[in-house]
Amino acid sequence: QAQLVESGGGSVQAGGSLRLSCVASGGTFSNTAMGWFRQASGKEREFVATISGGGSITRYADSVKGRFTISRDNAKNTVWLQMLSLKPEDTAVYTCAARTVLFTSSQSDAYSNWGQGTQVTVSS
Repeated sequence: QAQLVESGGGSVQAGGSLRLSCVASGGTFSNTAMGWFRQASGKEREFVATISGGGSITRYADSVKGRFTISRDNAKNTVWLQMLSLKPEDTAVYTCAARTVLFTSSQSDAYSNWGQGTQVTVSS
């Protein structure tokens, strides 16, 4: 099972941007759909974005559609989450996750491998 390591979190003001990275070590990265989830303090984990193994299919939560972009480079075993026009309500721990199949899912229980998460804080 691949190890997933996120980076790129931090603190920004509303309207700012961040790009999160998730690097997978081990496993067959191109065979796995990847997803980003987030969990704000005191709230349940929620789906943010997902991308298919080949990168041709992406899906987003309505709350981030048009502001966030998920992408991947299978040669680099990396998936990114570009976040623009950040809002205070985007504040959360963001975690990347991997499935064992090519196809996307917005359901957290469809993912079997999780990173440790990276904190994103957006101030108003």
